[in-house]
Amino acid sequence: MERDARVKGGDDGKDRTDHAERTDRADHSDRTDRSDHTDHSDRTDHPDGVGRTDGAGRTDPADRPEAGPAWDDGLIARRVAEGAAGDGQAAAVKPRETRLGGPQPVTPPVYDGPLRSRLDALRELVGLSRARLDSRALSEAGRVLDEATARRRLSGQHTVVAIAGATGSGKSQLFNALAGVTLSETGVRRPTTAAPIACSWSDGAAPLIDRLGIPPRLRRRPAQHADADGLLRGLVLVDLPDLDSAAVHHREQAERVLALVDAVVWVVDPEKYADAVLHERYLRPMAGHAEIMFVVLNQIDRLPGEAAEQVLDDLRRLLDEDGIALGEYGEPGASVLALSALTGDGLGDLREALGQFVAERGAPVRRITADLDAAAWRLRPLYATGRRTGLSEAARDEFSARLADAVGATAAGEAAERAWLRNANRACGTPWLRLWRWYQDRCEPTTGRLPVRTQADEEATARQRVEQAVRTVADRAAAGLPAPWAQAVREAAVRGAQGLPEALDELAVRTGLPPGRPPRPGWWPVAVLAQASMTILQVIGGLWLAGQIAGVMAPNLGVPVLLMVSGIVGGPLVEWSCRMAARGPARRYGMEAERRLREAAAGCGRARVLDPVAAELLRYREVREQYGRVIGAGTGAGVGGR
Repeated sequence: MERDARVKGGDDGKDRTDHAERTDRADHSDRTDRSDHTDHSDRTDHPDGVGRTDGAGRTDPADRPEAGPAWDDGLIARRVAEGAAGDGQAAAVKPRETRLGGPQPVTPPVYDGPLRSRLDALRELVGLSRARLDSRALSEAGRVLDEATARRRLSGQHTVVAIAGATGSGKSQLFNALAGVTLSETGVRRPTTAAPIACSWSDGAAPLIDRLGIPPRLRRRPAQHADADGLLRGLVLVDLPDLDSAAVHHREQAERVLALVDAVVWVVDPEKYADAVLHERYLRPMAGHAEIMFVVLNQIDRLPGEAAEQVLDDLRRLLDEDGIALGEYGEPGASVLALSALTGDGLGDLREALGQFVAERGAPVRRITADLDAAAWRLRPLYATGRRTGLSEAARDEFSARLADAVGATAAGEAAERAWLRNANRACGTPWLRLWRWYQDRCEPTTGRLPVRTQADEEATARQRVEQAVRTVADRAAAGLPAPWAQAVREAAVRGAQGLPEALDELAVRTGLPPGRPPRPGWWPVAVLAQASMTILQVIGGLWLAGQIAGVMAPNLGVPVLLMVSGIVGGPLVEWSCRMAARGPARRYGMEAERRLREAAAGCGRARVLDPVAAELLRYREVREQYGRVIGAGTGAGVGGR
């Protein structure tokens, strides 16, 4: 038996020797591979993450990390030796796991149908609005789209959780407690954490940490015993600088990383849990992200008796006032816990909650959904309206009527009617009256139409009418629209109104009555023949009387006098009859002239003003429908208006 024991002991010693040789070779190879990443500058933290050293180059055992699974993603490997015994016995170092099969395939997070549809709608919304809205108004929406695309390319098997809080809340202490080893420096000096530090519980998280901008020298691995049962596998924990740090750069780094992580653990302490900066600047604006938030009341070991429960209840009240839904009784929302990172009291509850949260693999989708909801809410004043929008038919008709008045359509119709009556009088009047009118008009022959708006004051008045009509229709079309779209409608109307008065003037000349006399109806030749007959009767009667006076003809006064009286009375009677008969055709002729001019003016106004305004209103309806899809309403009805 002693021999067997010696043989067994010898074999064990040989195995340990072979194991140590393999370990040394692996260490040498690992140091060679990491030589490119080594920072030879003088700093406290060694670039390979071994730990802090004193002036003599000795490693602080408290800072020596424990061995973990091998990195396959370029992060710095961490091997930790178990604490040495008081007699100076060397700690056994567990070898790194060998890399098998190269890099593992990345499984991205799965965006479900509704989320993907909402993101597509937001992308379409930004594209439609880019020419109408200020780029700053769309910056948040663009950031959400970029982050959603970037996160979808990365691992969905990892969940990035940031630990954030105010100065002295114990963030780094909690970070170290979860990791099972001192990874982030703690102390009374403020601020202690100057840059984000990442700790990953499994391989494959390098691209996610690269996205956060955390350099390799600030990446760590937890102790092996910190997650012996694999509860936190897939977790990437990030310790952030203080949110209320006096160093502005620290706050900027914390806020930058907060916008990129999948979830946040807010750490508060009994003294500053009601700090206005934390609630007003961070918690309240992120109220819609409650499902990816953990609120931890740390340092409860400092509270006597039931004081911890009282402070915790008051913290819940403040969170409720911030609008943060609390995940109680199985409802979705933020988890509120109390613990002491120093004593470990309540730490297991947080570890269990984080493990369940990470195991669900839903944090990236929840974060993108919450960011999308927040961006949609900020865009609401730019798209949503509670009033009916658009341009009614009454407003269109009124605009056309104003343009017709400005172009003088009514006056042109009346002038056409008078010209038709005047032409009828000339055609059907007595020869003596026609001779007199010819004498008056010989120096200024009529053309059958009257000039429209030839005076300077009339032209100025017409221009003012056009401008007033454009302003009125633009105001009615923009009524109820959000400010940017109302401005776009008004600008479209103003651009269309440029040159509109001149176009209407040219239109009035081109569309007015044709030169020359108005057309004659079919009964005019009969009236002219009747008028000629009356004139012939007058001539015959006059010649007959003249012949009797001269003694050429036998005296007979009755017949010639009757002929002359018939002609004299019949001529004006025929003229009056023709004038009565001409009123109807003249009225229709004038109305037709007015209608043509009104239609021409309306067509010009529609092409130059109404169509551009309608195009802007159509674009607004399109973006409103897209916004309805972004907020999940499915149609534009969800944002009001019509």
